[in-house]
Amino acid sequence: METQLLRADETAYAAAAAIWRAGGLVAVPTETVYGLGADARDDLAVARIFEAKGRPRFNPLIVHLPGREAARALVRWSDAAERLASAFWPGPLTLVLPLRDGTGLSPLVTAGLGTLAVRVPAHPVLQGALRAFGGPVAAPSANPSGRISPTTAAHVLAGLSGRIEAVIDGGPCAVGVESSIVGLWDAPVLLRPGGVPVEALEAALGAPLAVPQAGGTMTAPGQMASHYAPGAKVRLGASAAGEGEVMLGFGAVAGDLNLSPSGDLREAAANLFHHLHTLDATGAAGIAVAPIPEVGLGRAINDRLRRAAAPK
Repeated sequence: METQLLRADETAYAAAAAIWRAGGLVAVPTETVYGLGADARDDLAVARIFEAKGRPRFNPLIVHLPGREAARALVRWSDAAERLASAFWPGPLTLVLPLRDGTGLSPLVTAGLGTLAVRVPAHPVLQGALRAFGGPVAAPSANPSGRISPTTAAHVLAGLSGRIEAVIDGGPCAVGVESSIVGLWDAPVLLRPGGVPVEALEAALGAPLAVPQAGGTMTAPGQMASHYAPGAKVRLGASAAGEGEVMLGFGAVAGDLNLSPSGDLREAAANLFHHLHTLDATGAAGIAVAPIPEVGLGRAINDRLRRAAAPK
């Protein structure tokens, strides 16, 4: 098929809604990365997400909703969910909660689990499309599974053109790494570091977040060992590029590109995937990456880099 590139306006939101109602796929910008959306109630449409991305079906999806009330209708809410939603929604936070009965969602969305990942995004383009559609939209990142996440419409087209109906071009994503994911079916657990720093999540909860054991059941997106990967081999903790490598710098560690010359982790997160796309396109055999502090958004950046560097 020919993939349409739509300018972000009310006409595009109506077009996206019509495509979703017809069982099609539309990539839309969020504040984190571009998502590949489909009607979360339509089995065939959700199956097409997995097919277009080459995504394994045991990897659950996030359902995007226009507001907190819509989320409460799908999951069993809790006091912890209320605290986190009040602090960070709309925004780059996903909550995983027990699924209510009779939601009408496709079981493919939850990968057969008894929990559901829900998010209220802040991006005005996705909010506009959600309002036009009037239903829940399942949307993983709009890229081939396991590869670098897309933060521009051009990244989406490079990976999925001809496999999906449309992309709404809302410009580059401001946050640049996926949402933080917190599991709330028991004691709060950090399932994926992301756009909300762990320190801020723990402050809102008034308690530390647990961390799941390695090798356990996959309960949220972004938990596969190899993920977010360029074609080139990634080497972490580098001070300079080696033979055949290009260098991704940070702070005082210079490179062919620098995530943030000033050492600003927010700027680094926003640049991460775009810079990896650019360096991978050089055809270099490897990408050497400067050390990133393991604090604040640095935890999310390092999570993505470790998975990008993992054996494929």
